[in-house]
Amino acid sequence: MDNNAQASAEFILLFGGIMVVVLLAIYLYKRYISDLSGEIQSKEVAEFKNKLGEISELFT
Repeated sequence: MDNNAQASAEFILLFGGIMVVVLLAIYLYKRYISDLSGEIQSKEVAEFKNKLGEISELFT
């Protein structure tokens, strides 16, 4: 009986450890995506938009 309880406790600890790693990975991925969205809003994108506006003025 003690072996079954020990196996169950080890399984619960293993599952909890896996959950911690998964949650940490999700948190880091979320930070990476939010940092990436900040780069998309950067100066280069604004310059590209301005160039497209200049080109569109040539055709109108």
